[in-house]
Amino acid sequence: MGLREWALGGVLLSPFLLYAVLALLVTGVLRVVLAKLGLARWIWHEALFDCALYVCVLAALVALTEHW
Repeated sequence: MGLREWALGGVLLSPFLLYAVLALLVTGVLRVVLAKLGLARWIWHEALFDCALYVCVLAALVALTEHW
């Protein structure tokens, strides 16, 4: 996926927007999986964990798709 802007109704959108939305969805799925497995009870500070998980997922998505 190249880093080119998208034109949507005359508005240029950053390709990073897609990464951010995709990372948000993946983070939500991971949180549900953690809750189902019973691992969510070990999380000390949920908001801090959610933020850190989101940043890690976003960084992983950008790193994995940088060569596409």
